[in-house]
Amino acid sequence: VQLQASGGGLLQPGGSLKLSCAASGRTFSPSAMGWFRQLPGKEREFVAAITWRDRTTRYAGSVRGRFTISRDNAESTVYLQMNDLRPEDAAVYYCAARGGNRPIWSSMSEQTTYDYWGQGTLVTVSS
Repeated sequence: VQLQASGGGLLQPGGSLKLSCAASGRTFSPSAMGWFRQLPGKEREFVAAITWRDRTTRYAGSVRGRFTISRDNAESTVYLQMNDLRPEDAAVYYCAARGGNRPIWSSMSEQTTYDYWGQGTLVTVSS
């Protein structure tokens, strides 16, 4: 299973960007997918996640109300719509997928919940 993230770029504060992450490889039906981000010198942190069957979502407090995660079941793709971007949102964004049972809500933000990781896409927010 491979995850291919795309959509990163450079934009000004207040702008919007939509990231995509497509799962490919053997027939794969994730139970959940998520987005994490990492700044240089810092630990990777949770951004948002969604369960595949019932679309339960979870967001980090810092992005709630500005970011929206969604998924396309037919394409095994997860999206992250980011609005009102701030300089502190600048980071490398990674997508992740879980192949096992549906995670409980409290574990959706934990990196150990996910089995597969994409290569990351860079988001830069600067005026």
